[in-house]
Amino acid sequence: MELFISLVQQLIFLAALVAAALAVGARVQRIANNIRLGRALNRTDRPSERLKTMLLIAFGQKKMFDKPLVGLMHFVIYAAFIIVNIEVLEIVLDGLLGTHRLFAPYLGSAYTWLLNFFELLALGVVITCVIFLLRRNLKLVPRFWSREMTAWPRLDANIILLAEIFLMLCLFTMNATDSILQTRADSAYVATHYPKVGTFMISALFIPLYKSLDTSTLIVLERGAWWLHILGIMSFAVYVTYSKHLHIALAFPNTYFSNLEPKGKIENMAVVTAEVKSMLGIQESNGVDTPQQVNRFGAKDVEDLTWKNLMDAYSCTECGRCTAVCPANITGKLLSPRKIMMDTRDRLEEKGALLAQFGKEYDDGKSLYGNYITKEEVMACTTCNACVDACPININPLDIIVQIRQYIAMEESATPASWNAMFANIENNAAPWAFSASDRFNWATEIK
Repeated sequence: MELFISLVQQLIFLAALVAAALAVGARVQRIANNIRLGRALNRTDRPSERLKTMLLIAFGQKKMFDKPLVGLMHFVIYAAFIIVNIEVLEIVLDGLLGTHRLFAPYLGSAYTWLLNFFELLALGVVITCVIFLLRRNLKLVPRFWSREMTAWPRLDANIILLAEIFLMLCLFTMNATDSILQTRADSAYVATHYPKVGTFMISALFIPLYKSLDTSTLIVLERGAWWLHILGIMSFAVYVTYSKHLHIALAFPNTYFSNLEPKGKIENMAVVTAEVKSMLGIQESNGVDTPQQVNRFGAKDVEDLTWKNLMDAYSCTECGRCTAVCPANITGKLLSPRKIMMDTRDRLEEKGALLAQFGKEYDDGKSLYGNYITKEEVMACTTCNACVDACPININPLDIIVQIRQYIAMEESATPASWNAMFANIENNAAPWAFSASDRFNWATEIK
């Protein structure tokens, strides 16, 4: 009977693992397909510099430590996420093989040392998540309560933080009850299934809560905590692909494919550049193909943006550091760089689902500019790059804003009158001012 129960548990665990893997795989495929809707962009140059950027920004979290205390707390969660996965590997193997603490016999005393280290990290996660919950929900950080941070973004952050606390408490409960069961000699099952690995630093504090319980109840608690912990991790893995916490994975490729050019450099439109060179009789001598004809200039909807813009949208952590330093937002304008990224992601999710269901030619009559992002928002941007500099994972909201502005100027001819006058002056006088180059220094003759 015991063998049968163990086999059933292994099959249930395998089914749950396969279901989670399929769900994550399907979601990853959908996200990848959505990102591919964007225009082509070559970001394969300077690989060593890109690798260095990724290691410093994503792995080393360099920008997070601009605020040392917050950076340290974030690093605790990040380190725990990476290191505690070693224990998750053991739990997964135990679930598949029907074993318990598979690594203990091979690691000896080092096993207890490792578990103590894991529990210290887990305690750090609990403390940090509680602090983050207080910061968010007591309105201690104004950027978490901007107008784009509606009920769902706030709830999403709370769900993740509460889930992490729950998973760590399951870990402590599992280890505490396990430590007690190791001392029980009244059950052959316990003697067989619970190897003596001793107590652990943090979970030992929970032992008084459970010590008076009988052996059967302890087994139920230990197994229940074990199942809740691993099923919670599987559920967490699926949920993250729908959450802003997708940056846990995307921060690495997103920083690798960062724009390595100086932040103040705005790229010319390739199609326009090629057309101008053609009109002037200038031929490309570097073998670069002439850009293909495009349906529109600038960006109206998500497929007009580059794939990197779309990856940026999925990578956004919604931390609001970009909005907090935006001079337009600070002075009361509608522009919020965080909202630009959130709107882009929401539209991409909507458009990707529709195209997957109805085909690539389907038009729902909506677009990113107009239905999600307004003209007033993008026109408020000063193109100062403060948002780009502030982002902890090198997201570039400004690039999206500039491309929408290009659409407004070149497709709608709907730029403000002052802009149109400047455009005319640049075209006629090669300068923003309404006088010719020959008159540009007339003011100097008045100096005595």
